[in-house]
Amino acid sequence: MAQSPWQVYLSGEIHTDWRDRIIQGAQVKNLNVNFFAPVTDHEASDLCGVKILGDEAQAFWRDRKSAGINAIRTHKYLSQADLVVVCFGPKYKQWNAAFDAGFATALGKPLIILHNEELDHALKEIDTAANATARTPEQVIDILEYILCQS
Repeated sequence: MAQSPWQVYLSGEIHTDWRDRIIQGAQVKNLNVNFFAPVTDHEASDLCGVKILGDEAQAFWRDRKSAGINAIRTHKYLSQADLVVVCFGPKYKQWNAAFDAGFATALGKPLIILHNEELDHALKEIDTAANATARTPEQVIDILEYILCQS
């Protein structure tokens, strides 16, 4: 009987190709995985609230509308995930990624954190909550291969 594919949520920074590298690497290794992610088009994510629900004069309310709509997607995918990968990049403060890591931990989801050494101190509590902290997308692929292919 074929094993159901693992559901892996890829959360975090949206300015580099880390997601594509993990997805492509999993395909090359023929791993039985389905990947999900937040909306990675920054403008589409930031403006979905006003595009759907109407314009807002104040930035707080514009952001609040979009955050609420995006939270529906995030909650759905984090809840159904078998594994959550959260990537922190060095360029921006990714409060949403930290929130997703905490939410995944609260849900009892296995968690892989991905970031470079520069962020070790800032993310020490998040790293401690994670099952693994990887430095490269390729290490995440190797972890996936190990947990899915060992008998």
